[in-house]
Amino acid sequence: MPNKFRVVAPLLAVTLVGACTGDPTPPASGDPDGTSLVLAVAEEPAALNPLAGYAPDGAAKIFDGLVEHASNRSLRPALANDLPEPSADGRSWTVRLRPGVTFSDGTPFEAQDVVATYQAALNGEIRERFAMLTGVTALDAFTVRFDLTAPYAPFPELLVLGILPSEALAAPELPDPLVGTGPYRLAEWNRGTSMVLEANESYYAGAPAITKVTVEFIPDDETRAARLREGKLDGAALPPELANEFENTDGLQLVAHSASDVRAIVLPTGPVTGDPALRLALNHAVDREAMVAGTLAGRGSVAYTPMPDVLAEFVEPDATYDHDLTQALDLLATAGWVPGAGGIRTKNGQLAQFTVRYLDGDSIAAGLAEAFANDARALGVQVDPAAVPADQLTGPVVMGFGNPFDPDPALYPLLHSSTAVGAYADATVDSALVTGRAATDPAQRATAYRRLQRAWLNAPGMVVLAEPEHTYVMRESWDGYEPVVDAARADFTWGAWWNLQTWTPR
Repeated sequence: MPNKFRVVAPLLAVTLVGACTGDPTPPASGDPDGTSLVLAVAEEPAALNPLAGYAPDGAAKIFDGLVEHASNRSLRPALANDLPEPSADGRSWTVRLRPGVTFSDGTPFEAQDVVATYQAALNGEIRERFAMLTGVTALDAFTVRFDLTAPYAPFPELLVLGILPSEALAAPELPDPLVGTGPYRLAEWNRGTSMVLEANESYYAGAPAITKVTVEFIPDDETRAARLREGKLDGAALPPELANEFENTDGLQLVAHSASDVRAIVLPTGPVTGDPALRLALNHAVDREAMVAGTLAGRGSVAYTPMPDVLAEFVEPDATYDHDLTQALDLLATAGWVPGAGGIRTKNGQLAQFTVRYLDGDSIAAGLAEAFANDARALGVQVDPAAVPADQLTGPVVMGFGNPFDPDPALYPLLHSSTAVGAYADATVDSALVTGRAATDPAQRATAYRRLQRAWLNAPGMVVLAEPEHTYVMRESWDGYEPVVDAARADFTWGAWWNLQTWTPR
């Protein structure tokens, strides 16, 4: 029986190496003063444009939002002079702006830039994120008001969106690169390989001490680890098994972050993966504890529903599945899945067989896919793992998702029947998502999301497996690192590098 009461600290950061002796190892950049560093991440952004989805959690390096997240997940003012203020009915929010801020090209930041940015958001690729927003109005040069269709409790969390200059948005085509008010500006971008950020000397909070940041894009986990071993990187995100190799490496430290990174096998609607009994059977058959111990090298926790453990106030502790192979077999037999040739079950002539795709180079996804396939075979369900490039991640896939600040931004588009991945649909889940989105009472929201998780147990749309910690290896040449709760994705905007602009050389 699994432990039904999972106690998870909201923030975990563990330094695993002992103190180093002697002078710090020179940075990979070769800069003896430590004013330059080289990082590596798995994913390259398609565009450095907040309106195209870049840096959805803020900390965009090139751009600032009206607010930003602190290390404890709370909000604090950034381009806003103070935190947003709601109206009495919760249908509008007023924001006073910080005076004296300029974009990196020297143009002043004012209310018209906020209005232009959010109007563009309402008409662009990220409009669904702001579905509750009807408009934004400049009340004066340094005050704006956001009007909503209905109260939306987590609305201030959305105001981390990077602000663009109104002049750029008024042009027939957006300039490349875009300028922002952030601590860095884009100096160079070699597509598919790397980019270079240089300090914004006029940054309102003070120019960063690290004046040059090179970000290399290396999708393959093993390759990032190899470059660290060779001394060619100052920091990289690595899966736990590879990160642990650096535990006793002089001059490097290994840190682990809790993360709202729910890993699951998506089971789209269809004759096999859409069968309710087969979905339930697979949820009972998978050995989540073994996956955490093996694939995650013990760095993570089991998961049963799409609600991340880091959002503890919304978690339903009884929403778990027993690891019970007998129950799983009974579910399949009752639903008409009978043993067939080669040990693969069939139902009405349909083989219980499908392929699970995962991103090539992602060793955590590969390990989870293989472990899932092994557990499924014990039921007579043939699962074939396949590594594919990002543009081929369709059908049953290994997915990571989650938001460390509020359930709605990740769960509503993932699970609501109007937008759900894999055409998932459940009336109780839909109702809970709507309530969670509209309610302003924290207790009412928590009740709705717990109802969602209880309903999920009987009608899952995927097999939720685990929540890995995010592990990073960094050179011990700078002060200022602070741990945060990570988002699902580990890039150079959030995670270990979220406050890079405040680091100083040792």
